[in-house]
Amino acid sequence: MIIMVIIFLLLLFWENELNEEVMQVSTLEHLHVDYPQSDIPVRYCNYMIIERVIREPDYTCKKKHVFIHERPRKINSICTSPKKAPCQNHSAIFCFQSETKFKMTVCQLIEGTRYPACRYHISPTEGFVRVTCDDLGPVNFRGYVE
Repeated sequence: MIIMVIIFLLLLFWENELNEEVMQVSTLEHLHVDYPQSDIPVRYCNYMIIERVIREPDYTCKKKHVFIHERPRKINSICTSPKKAPCQNHSAIFCFQSETKFKMTVCQLIEGTRYPACRYHISPTEGFVRVTCDDLGPVNFRGYVE
C-alpha cells in the first residue's frame, strides 16, 4: 500500500513538472525578451525564431515578431506605469505602456508560409512597449509605439 502511494505521488509530481515547462515556454519573457541581445552576426531573426519556436498555432510563420532588448526587471516595471489605457480592439482589457523607449528588433516575414521554413527581415528600432499585466507582472506583448 505504501509503495502505491509513493508511486502515485511521484506520478503527480512528474505531471506538474511537465505542465510547468509547457507554461514557461509561452511566457512574455521567453517569446519577446532577448537581454542582453544575443550575439548573432548574421540572420538574427531567423535564428531566434527557430531557437524560441515562435510560430502561429497552426504551424504557419508569424508575419511579424518583436524581440525586446531590455532587462526583465525593467520590463516588469511597465505594469506600474501610469500610462494605462484600453488595448486596441479589446476595450475591456487594459494595456500598460512603458514610460521610456526600449531597444527592440522587429522581425518581418519576407519568405515562407510553414514553420520552420520562414525567412525574416531584421529592423532594429526603439519604442514605447505595450503589455497586458496580471498580479505577477507582464503577460502579453501588445505592440509598441515609436
